[in-house]
Amino acid sequence: MVLFSAASILLVLAMSSIVEANTCPKECSCDGRKLTVTCVGKNLTEIPQTIDEITLKLDLRNNNLQELPKGAFSLTPYLTHLTLQRCNILRVKEGAFRSLGRLVSLNLAYNKIDVLYQESFDGLSALKELQLDHNRVEEIRPGAFTQLGFLNMLALTHNQLVYIPNMAFQGLQNIKWLRLSRNSLNNLAPEAFTGLFTLSRLSLDHNELQFFPTQTMSRLPEVTRLDMSHNPMTYLGEESVSMVKLTHLYLDHMSLQDLSDQALSRAPLLSHLDLSHNQLRYLEPLKGPYELKSLNLTGNPLYCNCFMRPLREWARVRNVKLLGACVGPPHLSQEPLQSVAPLDLRCRSRGEVLKEEFELEPTESAPPTAKPKQKGKCPENCDCDVEAQHATCEDRGHTKVPRGFPAKTQMLDLRSNHFHHLPANSFPGTSQVVSLHLESCKIHEIEGGAFRGMKNLFYLYLSENDITSLDPGAFSGAPKLNYLHLEGNRLLQFPGSAMALLPSLFVLHLERNAISKLEPAGLLSSKTPKLRELYLTNNTITSVAKGSLDSAFLGTLHLDSNQLKEIPTHALSRAANLEELNLSQNSIRYVGPNAFQPISQSLKRLYMDQMGVEKMSLDALRGLGPGLKALTVRGNQLTELPDLSPLTGLEVVDLKENPLLCDCALLPLRRWMEKLKFEVIATCGQPFEIRGQKVRDVPVFKSCTESVSPPDEKVVTAPRPPKVKKPKASVSKVSGVKARPAKPKAKLPKPTKKKPERKPVAPKVTKNQKTM
Repeated sequence: MVLFSAASILLVLAMSSIVEANTCPKECSCDGRKLTVTCVGKNLTEIPQTIDEITLKLDLRNNNLQELPKGAFSLTPYLTHLTLQRCNILRVKEGAFRSLGRLVSLNLAYNKIDVLYQESFDGLSALKELQLDHNRVEEIRPGAFTQLGFLNMLALTHNQLVYIPNMAFQGLQNIKWLRLSRNSLNNLAPEAFTGLFTLSRLSLDHNELQFFPTQTMSRLPEVTRLDMSHNPMTYLGEESVSMVKLTHLYLDHMSLQDLSDQALSRAPLLSHLDLSHNQLRYLEPLKGPYELKSLNLTGNPLYCNCFMRPLREWARVRNVKLLGACVGPPHLSQEPLQSVAPLDLRCRSRGEVLKEEFELEPTESAPPTAKPKQKGKCPENCDCDVEAQHATCEDRGHTKVPRGFPAKTQMLDLRSNHFHHLPANSFPGTSQVVSLHLESCKIHEIEGGAFRGMKNLFYLYLSENDITSLDPGAFSGAPKLNYLHLEGNRLLQFPGSAMALLPSLFVLHLERNAISKLEPAGLLSSKTPKLRELYLTNNTITSVAKGSLDSAFLGTLHLDSNQLKEIPTHALSRAANLEELNLSQNSIRYVGPNAFQPISQSLKRLYMDQMGVEKMSLDALRGLGPGLKALTVRGNQLTELPDLSPLTGLEVVDLKENPLLCDCALLPLRRWMEKLKFEVIATCGQPFEIRGQKVRDVPVFKSCTESVSPPDEKVVTAPRPPKVKKPKASVSKVSGVKARPAKPKAKLPKPTKKKPERKPVAPKVTKNQKTM
C-alpha cells in the first residue's frame, strides 16, 4: 500500500511537470506548486498567451510592453498579484484589467504613464494595493479610482502632479494610506480629498506647497499621520491645522520662520510634532494640542534667551520632550534645549544681544544636510532650479515677462509682478511649462497669441488681475490647457469666444468677477466640449438663459452668491451629467415643482443654503432619489419641508437655522429622521414655547401618531375599528396651543362590526399644505 501511494505521488508530479511544460511560455519560468509565472527582463512586447489559466502570481518586470490593450489579462482571471514594473508602459487602455476581479496587488511603478483615465482600473474590484510611483502622471481624470472600493494603499510618488482637483480620489472607500510625495504640487482644491473617510495616513512631502491647505485637510476626519516636510512654507497662522484625530505631524525641512501659538489649536490629539530644520529663532508655547509628547526643533537657529523661557516652562509643566540645541548666546551654544534650565534663559542688555546676534549670522545658513539647488541659465532677478524644473520670479518688480528660462522648466512662477499687458509671444522657449502662475500681476489686457508655443501648458493661473474682457485668440497655442483660473478679475461677460481654442479645458474658475448673465449660443457645448467643472461664485448673475449650460460633460456647477431669483430649471435641461449644483446665497424665495427634474438622474450634491427660501413645493424635489448624497438648505425661512423619504441615499443633510413649524404636519419629517443612521439637526422655530429645540426631541408629535400616517405607511387593517368619538379641540402639552379639531362626525366613515374599514383615516392637512 505504501509503495502504491509513493508511485501515485510520482505519477501526479510527473503529470504536473508535463502540464507545466506545455502551458508555461518559453520565455518564462513557472512554478506549478505555487501557481506563479515569472517573465523578467525578456524584452516582451505583449502579454504571453500560453500562461496557465489558474496562475495566481505573474511577474512581468523589465519588459517593453508600452501599451496594455483591452482584455490584456482575460486568459488569467485568477491572478492575485501582478507586477508590471519597468515595462515602458505609456498607456493603459479601457478594460485592460477588466477580468482581474481577484487581483489584490498591482505594481505599475517606473513606467511612463502620464494620464489616469476614468476606465483605466475598471474590473479591479478586489484590489488592495496599487503602485504608480515613478511614472509621469500629470493628470487624474474624474472617476479614475471609482472601481477601487477596497484599495488600502495608493502610491503616486515621484510623478509630475502640480494640482489635485476636487474629488480626484472619489471611490476609495477603504483607503488607509495615500502617498503623493515628490511631485510638484503647489495647489490642492478644497474638495481634493473629499470622500476619503477611512484615510489615516497622508504623505505630501517634497512638493511645492507654500501654504498649509487648511480647508482641504479639514475634509479628512480620520487622518492620524500627515507628512508635509520639504515644502517651501514660511508661516503657519492661527488654526492652520484643523484635524481632530491627527497625532503625528511632520513639518521638517521647510522654510518656517514663524508659527502662531494657535496654529495647532484645532488638532487636540497631536502627540508628535516635527519642526526640525526650519528657520525658527523663537517659539511661543503652543495652545491646543494637549496630548503633545515630543517637539522636535533640531536644526533651527534657536536663540536661547528670555524669549524662549515661556516655551521651556511650558514643556516642563506639560512634560513635552524638546529636541534641539541652542545656537546662541555663546555660553549656551550647542546646549540641548531640554537640559537648559529656565533661569538660564535670560536677556542681557540690548547692545550685547545685538552684538551676539551679529556674530551669529554666518552660522544661520541652510543646514549642511540641505542639497544645493542645481543652477543653470536664468533671467536676471529670477531663480531657476534645473533639477526640479522650476523657475520663479515672484514679486521681483518685473514690468515685462522675463525671457531665457531653462528649456526644461515645467513650473514657472511670475506672480506679484507688474506686467499690465501681455503681448503676443510673451513666453518663447517655454514649450515644456506645465504650470504658469500670473496671479496678482495687474494684467488688464492679454493680446491674441500671448501663450503661443506653450504646447504643454496644463495649469494657468490668472487670478487677482484687472481683466475686463478677453481677446478671442488670447489662449491660442495652448491646446492642452485643462485648468484655467480667472477668479478675482473684472470680467463683465462669460468669455465664451476666448474658450473656443481650448478643446481640453476641464476646470474653469470665474469666481469674483462682474458677470451679470449667462447667454445661450453654445456657451459650453461647442467651445468647451470637455468642461467638467464651472465655478461662477460671487458674480452678479441675475439670469441663466436656456441653452447657456448645454453640456453633456458638465459635472460641477457653482452659481452661489449671485443674484438669481429662481431656480434655473430650463437652463439645466441639457446638462444631463450634472452631479453637483450650488445655489446658496441667491435671493430665491420659492422653489417650485419639478425644480431639479432635468438633472434628477445625475445630481448627487445640492446646496441651497442662506437663500431666504420661504416655501418649497411638495414636488420641488420630485425625481431625486437614491442618487442624491448631499442636501443642504441651511439658514432659510422654511416652516415646512417636502417629503424627503425618497432620498434614501443621503449621506449629508443640513436643515439647521430654519424656523420649522413643529406640529402634526411635520410628523413625516420626524419619522424619516428616526430611520436614518446619522443625525440630522433640525430645530423648531414655532410654536414659540419650543423654539430652538431639536425636532427629534420635542414631544409634540406624540399626540399626532393616531391621526397622521407617514407617507410610506400601508393601509392598516384591524379586527375592529376604533370607536369614533365626538371630536374635541386638544391642547398640546408642550405649546399649550389648541390643535385643529378632527373633522365632523357625520363626514367620517361609519364604523361597522362586520368588517374593518378599507381605508385608514386621512391624515390631517394644515393650512400651509393646502396652499402648496
